[in-house]
Amino acid sequence: MDFQCKTSEVVAINLHDYIEADECVDACGVDRKSVGISSNTLVDSHFTVKLCSPECYQNCPNIVDLYYNLALGEGAFLLDLCISQQANSRRSMTQIQSSGTAFGPIYAAASSMSAASPSPSPFSSLDCAPAPM
Repeated sequence: MDFQCKTSEVVAINLHDYIEADECVDACGVDRKSVGISSNTLVDSHFTVKLCSPECYQNCPNIVDLYYNLALGEGAFLLDLCISQQANSRRSMTQIQSSGTAFGPIYAAASSMSAASPSPSPFSSLDCAPAPM
């Protein structure tokens, strides 16, 4: 099964039979049963506490890389978010104004070259989901 992001050109191929370790699922606060991913999770302080914990951040590179790229698509750096979250969790959540959409790397590169702020996205909050069969 291929997975494709609706808001970018990213396609993950050959991920079938790959299962993240239970320790990482628990440490990072992710859910095996969820389908799709949204930047809304990055503004949830309960989630970011787990994602930024040493148990997750230092031991679960697949999950951290996923959320690093998601944060980058929103114009933030995950490490900065984690540092800020540890210092003042309420303030750090305002750094990401989630639209519910994760823009792909092409959009992120284009928006960093432009001084204009990105316009709201017409896409739904279900950014990545299994590609249609």
